[in-house]
Amino acid sequence: MTNDLFLVIGVVVLALSVPSILGSLIDRRTPRTPAIMVLIGGVLVVLAVTQQPGGYSIQDIPDAFVRVIGRYLR
Repeated sequence: MTNDLFLVIGVVVLALSVPSILGSLIDRRTPRTPAIMVLIGGVLVVLAVTQQPGGYSIQDIPDAFVRVIGRYLR
């Protein structure tokens, strides 16, 4: 379950970094915070994929979201 949680948090952080990157580039600022967010999200995703026996495929990502959300809503 920990690997699923790492994967979900990593994907969410990566998704949230995209608008921040675009905002920094449009405002002609250095994207320092978005770069840190990409680094953290990427490390979490790589950690989850390498620690999961057999790894994750693209089709496993929605199932991981459902397992994580289901665990915390129960």
